[in-house]
Amino acid sequence: MTGIRGFLARAAAKGGIVLFFVVALEVMIMISPFAFFFYSVFNPVFHWLGRYPATRWLTDFFLPHMILPPTVLLQTIRVAGSVLFVIGCLAFVGSALQVYLGKIFRWGVADKGLYRYIRHPQYLSLGVSGVGMSILWPRFLVLATLSIMFILYYWLARDEERRMLSRHKDSYARFTESRGMFLPKAIEGRLSRLGRFLPKSALAPVGACVLTVVTVVAAGFLCREITVRSLPLVSSGNVTVVPILPEDALTSAKALDGIIRNHSAGKQDYMSDGKDYLGYVMPADYIMQGMIADTGGDTHLFKQHHTAALITDWVLHPFEHLRRPASAAMAKMHNVDPRTARRHHCPLGIDDPTLDCGRCPYRRVILVEIDHAGGHASGEALFALASTRVPVAAIDIDTRTGEVVDVIKVGKATAWGDVPTPTI
Repeated sequence: MTGIRGFLARAAAKGGIVLFFVVALEVMIMISPFAFFFYSVFNPVFHWLGRYPATRWLTDFFLPHMILPPTVLLQTIRVAGSVLFVIGCLAFVGSALQVYLGKIFRWGVADKGLYRYIRHPQYLSLGVSGVGMSILWPRFLVLATLSIMFILYYWLARDEERRMLSRHKDSYARFTESRGMFLPKAIEGRLSRLGRFLPKSALAPVGACVLTVVTVVAAGFLCREITVRSLPLVSSGNVTVVPILPEDALTSAKALDGIIRNHSAGKQDYMSDGKDYLGYVMPADYIMQGMIADTGGDTHLFKQHHTAALITDWVLHPFEHLRRPASAAMAKMHNVDPRTARRHHCPLGIDDPTLDCGRCPYRRVILVEIDHAGGHASGEALFALASTRVPVAAIDIDTRTGEVVDVIKVGKATAWGDVPTPTI
C-alpha cells in the first residue's frame, strides 16, 4: 500500500509540473502558426473558467503585457522576469547534465556546482524559471499553477529523499547533513526558526500548502493593483484612454479630444452615450494590437511564421519587442532598411520619405466597449476583473489637429478569436 501511495504521489507531482509548463508556455502557442489548432484545446478551459465569477479572474493578466510598463518598478519586475527565466533554465540544464552525464560516465555522487550547496538544485532551478515565466506571461492561471507546482516540488523532493535514504542510508545521510534542501543550509537554518511561531498540528502541512497558494496568488493581485494605478489614464465623459507607450501620455489627451469632438459632431455612430469605452492609444503599426481587436493580417503574429524569433525577442528584449512594428521582421528577412520597410507597410498608407516614423504624429486608438456591473464607470474601474470587453473600432487620428483620418470597423473578436487576451 505504501508503494502504491508513493507511486501515486510521484505521478501527481510530475503531472502537476507538466500541467504548469503546458499552461505557462501558452505564449508559444499564442504566437505559433498552429495557434488555432492548440487553442481548440485551450479555449474550452478558458470558457469554462470564464463562466463563473469565482474562477473568471484566472484568465486575466496581473502585470503589463501589451502595455509598456509605465513605471520603474514595473519595468524592473519585467526585466527580473527575463533574468529569472534565463538563469533558471540554464541552472536546470547544468544540474541535469551533471546528474545524467555522471550516471553515464560513472562520476559518482553529484556534489559539484549547485549540488555543493543544496540537495535539489533542479527543482529550485525550475521554480526560479517558473517565477520568471509567470512574469513573462502574467496570466493568473499561470500564477495559480505555479503555486501548486511549488507544493508538488516540495513533496516530490521529500519522497525522493525518503527513497534515497532507504537505498543509501549512510552516504545519503552525510550528503543531506551538509546541504540545505532548496537553499544553503545556513539560510534554511535561519528561516526554520520562524517555524517556532507556527502552531503545531497534524493539519500544519495542509495549512502550509494553503498559505503558499494564497501568498503567491495574493502577490499577483497586488501587482495588478499597482499596475492599474500606475497607468496614465485620461478620461472624458464615457471614454477613457490609455497609452500603450508611456511617452504617449500627452498624445492620449489630444487623441481623446479628437474622439469626443467627432462623436459630438455625430460622426461616430458606433458609440453610444449609454455605454462606457476604453481606448488604447498606439502607433498605427503596433505589433500586438491584434490582442485588442482584429485590425488586419499584419497583427496576426501566429501567421507570421517567426515563432522562435518572436519568443527570443520577447525574452531578451523586454521593452523593444513592443516597440518594433510588424514590418521589422520582414525587413530583417529580406535584408532591407527597417525604416523603409516600416514606411512602405504603413497601415495609414503614408509613404512619405521625409516622415520619420519614430516621430509620426498619427496614432491609432482601438476603442473597446466595456460591459460591467453597476452604472457609469471610467478610469481604473474599466479594468475590473469582472468586466467584459467588446472591440468597437480602430480610429486613426492626427494628434496635431485632432482630425480623425480613418475609422476601421472591427468584429467582436480579437485576432485570436474569443481567446481571453490581456487588458493591460
